[in-house]
Amino acid sequence: MIFDTDVLIWAQRGNLNAAHLINTTYSRAISILTYMELLQKANNKTQHLYTKNFLKDFGFTLLPLTESIGHRALVYIEEYSMANGLNAMDAMIAATAVERNIELATANLKHYKVIHDLKLHAFKP
Repeated sequence: MIFDTDVLIWAQRGNLNAAHLINTTYSRAISILTYMELLQKANNKTQHLYTKNFLKDFGFTLLPLTESIGHRALVYIEEYSMANGLNAMDAMIAATAVERNIELATANLKHYKVIHDLKLHAFKP
């Protein structure tokens, strides 16, 4: 399962539902963009280190961008950004999940639900 940034932030804040979802998922992955978002939200080096250790301790696989992910994300932006507000980061995360045929866990269903080939796991904090 690929985890969206929001689920990881909930877990880091101590949300039991997020912790349970992570703990009960055998194969955990994130897009490199999710990793970048997490680091960008950190206020200091201590939070950077906490994020790095969190991902390492829970065995998250970091999924890189590829040309096919970039192309698919562009198609999603062309199709969904104006009508549904899909942004570039979410398009890239969705494209990563679709290209790898992996379910995406997120609480942000508003933008993702319009992508018909995306397998979603609706997370409820």
